[in-house]
Amino acid sequence: MHIEQLRDYCLSKPAVSESCPFGPDTLVFKVADKMFLLTGLDSLPLSFSAKCDPERAVALRDQYPHSVKGAYHMNKRHWNEVICKGELADQQLQELIDHSYELVVAGLPKRVRSTFSI
Repeated sequence: MHIEQLRDYCLSKPAVSESCPFGPDTLVFKVADKMFLLTGLDSLPLSFSAKCDPERAVALRDQYPHSVKGAYHMNKRHWNEVICKGELADQQLQELIDHSYELVVAGLPKRVRSTFSI
């Protein structure tokens, strides 16, 4: 997966916006103004931080120790950094993005969730 694919995939989800609130080098994707993924625009290989269920986060880090670790500057219990260097297939990366998006959506107030469908 490369940055354009990541961007297109994130923006294909309902109610997603992108911004650079931490400076021009960090792209953030939000759903209903809540962050679900961020990536460095200059990171090689591509890496991104995504929200994750705490138990699943630990399991992923154990299973893919070279590609998944606690996210830098984030709550490592709830956020993983995923390094896209070929150990995880694009479909697996998309599943991690979906999981992050769904966790954030699940935490939104019902009235906000009802304005879009997933």
